[in-house]
Amino acid sequence: MAGSLQNKIAFITGGGSGIGAATAERFAREGATVIICGRRLDPLLAVEKRIKQQGGSVNSVVADVSNETQFIQALEKVSNDYGRLDILVNNAMAFTWGGIEDMTTEQWHENFTTSVDGTFWGTRTAMKLMRQSGGGAIINLSSICGALGTAYMAGYSASKAAVVNFSRAAAAEGARDGIRVNVITPAIVETPATAGMLSDDNSRQNTEKLIPMGRVGQPEELASAITFLASDDASYITGTELPVDGGRSAVLITALD
Repeated sequence: MAGSLQNKIAFITGGGSGIGAATAERFAREGATVIICGRRLDPLLAVEKRIKQQGGSVNSVVADVSNETQFIQALEKVSNDYGRLDILVNNAMAFTWGGIEDMTTEQWHENFTTSVDGTFWGTRTAMKLMRQSGGGAIINLSSICGALGTAYMAGYSASKAAVVNFSRAAAAEGARDGIRVNVITPAIVETPATAGMLSDDNSRQNTEKLIPMGRVGQPEELASAITFLASDDASYITGTELPVDGGRSAVLITALD
């Protein structure tokens, strides 16, 4: 049986670990040819090896999405090599910790270069390429931090809020050309980026108490939602924000034991 992404050409940023890697593996199982992008080759090759062992089609490209030229060239090369681009997942992220009073302007901007500038560059390029081939799907990754204030993560929170409203505008512009743009909003997911927040039993338990489902998310669970939005099953969905957060954004406060 053909998968939900059969014969699609998909580009995933931050594809060497976490949500990006899980999404790449899921896309490949669904029949897509997957191009995974990241700044370091070794993690990409590890994901590539797993996908190929499962019979999937995948290639790696080293590019920094916070570098406009590198990112655009990587996307354009995929379109030239394969004749089109059907799916873009803007998953790469970067953030800095720190209180507002102590945050430098440089640290503030570090939160935006990958999450906002990179998402803009990727979406702009993908929309041009997808318009030429009759449409496509763009899925941008935000965060619950973009919806709720998070102390000591003001820059990251602001950047992820920007991703949501940018995506709505892009959806409005792309709709008539068959280009769908949607946002996934996770809470905490068990990835290398969150390892420090879950480094001991006490930290994990305190985090899990805040989540109605009582556990942190897994990358594969985010990959399932991303796959749905990338597929034709979501053909009439654009401009939406889909929380995948165990119910965290649905509650003001929890008193679960």
